Amino acid sequence: MLRPPFSQKPIPINNWDVIVVGAGAAGLMTCLELPANLKVLLLNRNTSKVSSSRWAQGGIASVVRQDDSFDLHAEDTLKAGDGLCDFQAVEMLVKEAPGCVDRLQNLGMIFDQSSDQLATTLEAAHSRRRVLHVKDRTGRALVEVLEDHIENQKNILHCRGVRVTELLIENNECRGVQVLDGANLYWIKSRAVVLATGGGGHLFTNTTNPAQSSGEGIALAWKAGAAIEDLEFVQFHPTALKFYGAPCFLISEALRGEGAILVDKNGESPVKNLENRDLASRDQVSRAIMKNMHDNNVDHVGLDLRYIDPEKIVERFPTILSRCQDYGVNPLNEVIPVAPAAHYWMGGVKTDLNASSTRKGLYAVGEVASTGVHGANRLASNSLMECLVFARKMSSIVLNDLSKFEKFDRSFQEFYIEDPKEDQISIIAEKIDELRKLCWLNLGVSRNKVNMSKFLNYIQNDIDKLNKNDLLNSLEKIKFDQKIKLSERNRRALNLLLDLKNRQITTITLLKACLFREESRGGHYRDDFPDKDKNWECHTRQQLDQKIQKRFIKN
Repeated sequence: MLRPPFSQKPIPINNWDVIVVGAGAAGLMTCLELPANLKVLLLNRNTSKVSSSRWAQGGIASVVRQDDSFDLHAEDTLKAGDGLCDFQAVEMLVKEAPGCVDRLQNLGMIFDQSSDQLATTLEAAHSRRRVLHVKDRTGRALVEVLEDHIENQKNILHCRGVRVTELLIENNECRGVQVLDGANLYWIKSRAVVLATGGGGHLFTNTTNPAQSSGEGIALAWKAGAAIEDLEFVQFHPTALKFYGAPCFLISEALRGEGAILVDKNGESPVKNLENRDLASRDQVSRAIMKNMHDNNVDHVGLDLRYIDPEKIVERFPTILSRCQDYGVNPLNEVIPVAPAAHYWMGGVKTDLNASSTRKGLYAVGEVASTGVHGANRLASNSLMECLVFARKMSSIVLNDLSKFEKFDRSFQEFYIEDPKEDQISIIAEKIDELRKLCWLNLGVSRNKVNMSKFLNYIQNDIDKLNKNDLLNSLEKIKFDQKIKLSERNRRALNLLLDLKNRQITTITLLKACLFREESRGGHYRDDFPDKDKNWECHTRQQLDQKIQKRFIKN
């Protein structure tokens, strides 16, 4: 069922078995896979239908062809992951993928066909054509199918325009959430919480992600005491539209899989020195493009589609073609200006094979989670499949015991804080923009200790000041039986303050992860440690110390 946006009726406090936070592919599929006898609350920060899943163009990776195999899919995934994949997680993904494809088809998803079988395309680092698609809008097709089913489920209440501000931790168990529902602040209890909030690409100025992909789930989990892992591994997509006045729109890698090539301003290939040239792994292609742009003092390179049959472009990539033409670029007879942009986060909330975090009662599914599948670098189109495979684990979710308190109605509490001035609200928005620019400069495709250390000191000083804000501190004063109504201006200010603080927390965690890994591997590249080090095939300081200790004893 769908609750209308801007509803004035608060969500019941203690009606719920599971609260799912986020309504992209991971959150929607989680809701459908949860046992039908559970009461499920789906909280969606947006009033619209925007999500990273909906924007996903390329497709879903699965073995469906006779010339492919689970071993090959696993081998490609492990190779892309650069020594840091969890083999059991990878094995589970590739073996359960075909069943997930069948599940989607049974739900009504119609993949593109070729000669009476599922059509597949090739993307970077895949050794076989195994990426299923719905033209160049696979994510949108997936999300729309799942949304149709969600809104017909009587045990699921989908609430748009509701933002989770904090996780409720009692006796070391996750027991619910605090929400900003319109202008109202209050708590909701549950027996488990599933984070499906997506990634953090919008921490960076240049990104293919929507604004809500700001690492909010990471900040919520971190504040709740859950383990966070591998944040240093950020995948920068090599080809996002780079055109004056145009948004940073993703130009799918599937185009290069079909024959498109990269060219610089001199007509030469910026990836000519890479082993697989245009279809090398994304981190290699992104760095090669950035170097070429630096050497040529330009802000983009070109993607030439003229090696692909025009009819195929029109048929297979209508969305990309239309969006480029909207901004005055016709890919059928000129190159598309492209540049790297933050795209996908391999790290996140550390989970096991059942999507359970290290905090009892808290689960994570999708890009917010660090499942071990992607390692240091995601294999293209494994991400949507990861959502589906780990969402299926929710069918056997383990719930906390029922809360031992009587049902009661929330009391309304007057809560007066002086309204901020409009220019104060503008300053918060400007600080978010500034933080995004600094992230791109200091944590982008290439990093080093000097710049990151200065950035860390700056942001820690900034968050210390923010922690003194009266409006933010008010969140800690709300009791379980209270509901607080904010003025419209305070509501707007609180939304921005929450966004800024969560971005700061997540950026600090990201910085510390990047400073920790003194090597270059996968999506993490450091100018001051440009080589890969065998000792760093680990995730934590403890694992690194154990490796060094073993080597010392052996020698």
